[in-house]
Amino acid sequence: MSDMGRQSVTDKAGAALKPDSQKSVLEQGADMLKGKTDSAASTAQPESQKSFTQQAGDAVSGNSNQNSGSMMDKAKDAMGIQK
Repeated sequence: MSDMGRQSVTDKAGAALKPDSQKSVLEQGADMLKGKTDSAASTAQPESQKSFTQQAGDAVSGNSNQNSGSMMDKAKDAMGIQK
């Protein structure tokens, strides 16, 4: 099971295991979009709020982040807005 807004580990594996040469242009585009969206969601979500499955999947796919807070928290900090 994946966290809200995240691509499941099985979906990631399925996309990675099928060679691009066997995918249609539409499939390749969808994979790229899903990957970018998942990567952005991974970065925005603090590690402390990720399920064990997503943490493991991120570690394997290279999507892990070193955030202690979310991107929104970092933006608020940069602008001097209190949390």
